[in-house]
Amino acid sequence: MFKNLIAPVQAWLLTQKRCVGCGAPLKDGSKKDVHGKTTVTCKCGRIFIHDSKTNSFRRALFSEVK
Repeated sequence: MFKNLIAPVQAWLLTQKRCVGCGAPLKDGSKKDVHGKTTVTCKCGRIFIHDSKTNSFRRALFSEVK
């Protein structure tokens, strides 16, 4: 039930290009290329994948971080 309340808010934050944890703009995060993908690490430590085609972000999977 808790996830049903939080998921829409997190999706909205990602469309605004903001971190789902602290709300900071993801453009300010540190960028790094890993396995041909651009990863963005927020100041709070959450890692996101940037899709340059659609200019959108999503949370990184554990397999993408290693």
